[in-house]
Amino acid sequence: MNILLGISGGIAAYKTPELIRLFRKQGATVKTVCTQNALQFVTPLTLETLSQNKVYSDMFAPVEQYSTAHITLADWADCLVVAPASADIIGKFANGIADDALSTVFLAFHKPVFVAPAMNTHMYAHPAVQANLQKLATFGVRFIEPREGELACGSIGKGRMEEPAEIARTIKDFFRPKDLSGRKVMITSGPTYEKIDPVRFIGNYSSGKMGFALAETCAERGAEVTLIAGPVQLKTIHPNIKRIDVESADEMYRAATEQFAMHDGAILCAAVADFRPESRAEQKVKRGADALTITLQPTQDIAAALGKQKSGRQFLIGFALETEHESTHAQEKMKRKNFDFIVLNSLRDAQAGFGYDTNKITIFRNNGTSQAFDLKDKKQVAEDIIDQLAQIL
Repeated sequence: MNILLGISGGIAAYKTPELIRLFRKQGATVKTVCTQNALQFVTPLTLETLSQNKVYSDMFAPVEQYSTAHITLADWADCLVVAPASADIIGKFANGIADDALSTVFLAFHKPVFVAPAMNTHMYAHPAVQANLQKLATFGVRFIEPREGELACGSIGKGRMEEPAEIARTIKDFFRPKDLSGRKVMITSGPTYEKIDPVRFIGNYSSGKMGFALAETCAERGAEVTLIAGPVQLKTIHPNIKRIDVESADEMYRAATEQFAMHDGAILCAAVADFRPESRAEQKVKRGADALTITLQPTQDIAAALGKQKSGRQFLIGFALETEHESTHAQEKMKRKNFDFIVLNSLRDAQAGFGYDTNKITIFRNNGTSQAFDLKDKKQVAEDIIDQLAQIL
């Protein structure tokens, strides 16, 4: 993808090098077009070093890389992202003024335009600026701004430029395939804690990273996601994710069985405890001279319950974490639980499984086929899994 990044004069311009880095990390080619005032906050050398392309800022440069530069750049780019967009440049865009490099490119641009406003709160609230924003909206310009709940108190509020990571995510989300559009997907993630007493529990090492990566990927590809999360220190990002927090296997069972019928399918990524203490002490168990015996009883089987509840229109995907006879155990589990496919990862694979940012998986399908994948970042693993899901929908 080719991204043309427009930078206008404002203190938030200091964030643009990070935005370029994020765009390039996503695989985009980036070129920059700047107003002269923008170069008071960020240098051409910085922009050119990070983008690996020349900066366009002077319409009357004696030696210009581009012929009829504003037309050439407009034809080259897949989208124009203006960040920061000052009150001045927004006014020029809204009223057809073309007296610098960025405003001329805007008037020549006929593909998606994204604008991230950045100015003082009082300037942003001025009727003239609001009128210009409304006018730009009628032109089809898309605005990237912090959501209402993210605005800070005091002078930093409306008008603050959205963070580079969110701008990059918005652009990526806009252009990526929406092959799950209109689908409702339920995902379980993280561990469960089975209490022994008020301060101790039986748990496991699951971080929830794989399940959260799957939730973000499904939402980015158009799905409405319900994420049932065990006790983890992770946050969701995409607004299309509804989160239900639980602690125990019993709580996850109730949430999953209640929610499943309202969804097109589920991905069961949680590391749910197979056993819980038969009884829980109401007070902290004190150390004694004798050994402590805890009697365990099985928890309710979420996967088996959903496999029985599953209708012909629904899909069900499971996970298997194994330490021996991995392929055999995973395929047997897939049949028992009525999964469409199962994702296997082994604790014998380095940098895979609990706690890592990477994972190495093999997917077994209920039609007898399978596919092994290399060690990858969990976000990339999530993409591979959802690619497989998209093929069976």
